Amino acid sequence: MGLKQTKLSVSGMSCVNCVKAVEEALRPLGASGVVSLAGGSVDVTYDDSQLHLSRIREAIEEQGFDVAL
Repeated sequence: MGLKQTKLSVSGMSCVNCVKAVEEALRPLGASGVVSLAGGSVDVTYDDSQLHLSRIREAIEEQGFDVAL
């Protein structure tokens, strides 16, 4: 398939440390994210032939945030 972009609603993010936590959780998966604190969202880019969206969700939730798909 190839690169895919999706926007995830993420609650619980409130500061620059939250942004770092989310971005660093995605990096080992081979995904990247752009966090919007004001919007409560993360724009994620990933290769959907290598990585399933549920794993991205788990990685963010492991950092203590709630993800709505």
